[in-house]
Amino acid sequence: MFDAKKLLDQFLGSQIPGAGGSVRQKGTDLMGMAKGSPLTTGAIAAVLLGTKTGRSLGGSALKLGGLAVIAGLGYQAYKNYQSGQAPEPKQALPELLPPPSDSPFSTEPAAVTQDFALGLLRAMIAAAKADGHIDAGERSRIMDKIHLSGLGSEAEAFIEAELAKPTDMDALIASAVTEEQKVELYTASRLAIEPDTRTERGYLDMLAGRLGLADGLVDHIEATVASAKVSL
Repeated sequence: MFDAKKLLDQFLGSQIPGAGGSVRQKGTDLMGMAKGSPLTTGAIAAVLLGTKTGRSLGGSALKLGGLAVIAGLGYQAYKNYQSGQAPEPKQALPELLPPPSDSPFSTEPAAVTQDFALGLLRAMIAAAKADGHIDAGERSRIMDKIHLSGLGSEAEAFIEAELAKPTDMDALIASAVTEEQKVELYTASRLAIEPDTRTERGYLDMLAGRLGLADGLVDHIEATVASAKVSL
């Protein structure tokens, strides 16, 4: 079985797996779908949605890697929500740091199971499919580019299967047990897309409702992720 936590880093990290260079250096060679624009987001997320998803993410977010980015943003949003402060308008965030090791958002190996990491991956792929633009032809093009990135046959098969089958919302929701995990699941989904269509916005609203997240908490997650995409 592939390492789901490692694959999360490859979804949002700064290195294209197997390419030996940064996304900016290798993007044109491996992902022509970016239409010549330098990529500053994770290799796999960029393949799934071109340069639409997270195109502003960079800096400390890419240094941290996928799991720490999700947990760090979720932790920041949850902390701000619990403090009772209003969500800040879109603005530059300070350097993003991983959550404290004693936090429920911890990224320590003992705190993050393979099953939950798989849930985060499924959440990102489900969000990518939400607007219905990934048809059979698009799946084929995506998998051709993912194959070039050298993820390995098991990881490729996982992504291909998740792209092809209908999203199992019940299983996705069940993968997040604690409130902190629910925050991370929503954060991962919001990182994967820019909800600039009614379908995408509706999907995120449905996800938040199914997860039982308070409206105020969702507002904080939205503000934190939006600010990260501006500043990192």
